[in-house]
Amino acid sequence: MWEFFLTLSGCTNLNLYDMAVQIKTVTTRSELKTFVRFANKLYKGNSFYVPSMPFDDINTFDKDKNGAYDFSDAELYLAYKDGKVAGRVAAIVNRRANEAWNVNQVRFGWIDFIDDLEVSKALLDAVVGFGKAHGMTQVVGPLGFTDFDPEGMLVEGFDRLSTMALIYNHPYYPEHMKKHGYTKETGWVEYRITVPEELPERHIKLAELVRERYDLKVRKLTKSQIRKENYGHKLFQLINETYCVLYGYSLLSPKQIDSYVDLYLGLVDAKMLTFIEDKNGDLIAAGITIPSMSEALQKCNGELFPFGWWHLLKAMYWKKPETLDLLLIGIRPDYQNKGVNSLLFVDLFSTYKKMGFRYAETNANLETNSKVQAMWVPFEKELHKRRWVFGKEI
Repeated sequence: MWEFFLTLSGCTNLNLYDMAVQIKTVTTRSELKTFVRFANKLYKGNSFYVPSMPFDDINTFDKDKNGAYDFSDAELYLAYKDGKVAGRVAAIVNRRANEAWNVNQVRFGWIDFIDDLEVSKALLDAVVGFGKAHGMTQVVGPLGFTDFDPEGMLVEGFDRLSTMALIYNHPYYPEHMKKHGYTKETGWVEYRITVPEELPERHIKLAELVRERYDLKVRKLTKSQIRKENYGHKLFQLINETYCVLYGYSLLSPKQIDSYVDLYLGLVDAKMLTFIEDKNGDLIAAGITIPSMSEALQKCNGELFPFGWWHLLKAMYWKKPETLDLLLIGIRPDYQNKGVNSLLFVDLFSTYKKMGFRYAETNANLETNSKVQAMWVPFEKELHKRRWVFGKEI
């Protein structure tokens, strides 16, 4: 019987004390579909989980479409127990990030599993094996190819609705990590901000003072203008400059930027975008926000067809939810700590009030990023979620 399990085509048993757990490397289109849909099935009916969109995940793991494969190696694994899919995980070696941060890390991402320690151990062992085969000395995660993939395991806020961009997981996940010898590498916090009835006069005056002092201009652009003036590329070049000092950040390549421009332009309402230029017309700050897609994605379980597209379009354009997502806020390093964020917020929060939004989700902010934490000081807010990256030496 042991020989059967060990020689089964495509399967590697990584948990020899329990022969019921097998790990299979994803190699076919059918297996990839199983991989990307596993979490949606695991959490079906959970009122806090926000389903991912399988077609989007499939594109993420397409080597021809995802520019991150130009500098990354990756393998996907499915865990089977008693003949049923019991978990999944992606093993990723991002060579560009490792070189930038002078580390030898293999990342685990897209990790989901039933409440079974043998299953979670087998998945993590598969990642460790992949890492060792590539000369890595540490395993960390959950992380994706880049910061624009889901990252960070939820450790607080299990009773709060997740956002489209972030991971939701059961409370037993971090407990499994600790039992397997993983410890906290870094952490993020998330705030729920109340959109003020009126912006304080001092914020409006500060915004005007900053605009005049640095000769800045606030621009509102249509989607056609964004494409015509190549603003999508300007935006992500700004994001590269702004985020490059943050934990594990991997600079986006032109190919990746192209794909993100297409993705985000399809999601946004131009009224919820704000760009700030200096006197030379260079982009120095931007705020990219969208209506929350969380409830719409729950209604369609992440599937566009047959009628999922209707729920998403309604949330984006017709019957907006009461909450919005602060998707990307970027200020060029040489303009940080100069009050430029006041210009962004005066414009954006005035728009939110007119559009009927009551709350704003910050998404994940690094605990150690004092500059971004300072942006939320003027607002009524609640710190309602925390998430960690776990790691250990291998």
